[in-house]
Amino acid sequence: MKESLERQQVWIYFGSVVAGAAVAAAVSGTERLEALVNPALALMLFVTFLQLPLAEIGKAFRETRFLSALLVANFVAVPLLVVLLLAFAPDDPLVRIGVLMVLLTPCIDYVITFSQLGRADARLLLASTPLLLLVQMALLPLYLGAFLGEEASGLVRPGPFLHAFVWLIALPLALAGLVQLWASRTASGRRTADGLGYLPVPTTALVLFLVVAATVPLIGSAAGKAIAVVPVYVAFAVLAPIVGLAVGRAFGLGAEASRSVAFSSATRNSLVVLPLALAVPGAVPVLPAVIVTQTLVELVSQLVYIRLLPMFGRGREAGAASS
Repeated sequence: MKESLERQQVWIYFGSVVAGAAVAAAVSGTERLEALVNPALALMLFVTFLQLPLAEIGKAFRETRFLSALLVANFVAVPLLVVLLLAFAPDDPLVRIGVLMVLLTPCIDYVITFSQLGRADARLLLASTPLLLLVQMALLPLYLGAFLGEEASGLVRPGPFLHAFVWLIALPLALAGLVQLWASRTASGRRTADGLGYLPVPTTALVLFLVVAATVPLIGSAAGKAIAVVPVYVAFAVLAPIVGLAVGRAFGLGAEASRSVAFSSATRNSLVVLPLALAVPGAVPVLPAVIVTQTLVELVSQLVYIRLLPMFGRGREAGAASS
């Protein structure tokens, strides 16, 4: 059953996205499902972390070349790409704030799940989440100030970032570590861990459904402005993983580590940034619509990434295996 779920995962995820959009169109009030998104994300990340060798995470901190590549990709190369793409965004201050907020902040949560599905090194990404969180908290106000003026830089608050890290990374990670310790010592622990091993695909599908169903209604009356930024987001979705792969190769990383940089470069922190956007005066409905639209484009893009990115470096992996 586990292998069957993994083989059919792309279609399961695509069906979840379609079902979420259909339910949002047919049923009023689905935006209230937003309250379930973070608990579902925490569950998804818990079962994802459970599949990782957590005892080896400490070794990832010594991967300075990977961490350097990750920082250069997310905070040098991607911002340069965003500056280029911003020229094609509508000349509306709120729209541009939304585009910058979401595209300049690398994901710290479900990127780990998708990177694992896409045969990247999820262990390295997991170990890097505290660093990514701290750097984006420090740099986002500077980027907004540089691109939009000093007034925009004051819109960023650290609360949502820290809240997301505690509840979506630290707590699920600690619980996964306890279950792995239990599994290493008792038969009942092993059975529990094996049973939870069936859940990564279903929980990821649940998250996709909830995110789409909860966020589609937020687009509402700002649909015109949301549609206007779709080309920017599509271009980012195409170019950002290429940028990440190029940076990974420039730093001499292996195929799996380069894929990790690509996933991180292409996956943004929209679910964490949304509360920041809602705190901006006059934000509703434009800012939520602009950010939610990126989420929808990204979810579809992830289904493509987990199929295409594993092809990168396949020849090198085969050569390494044969040697």
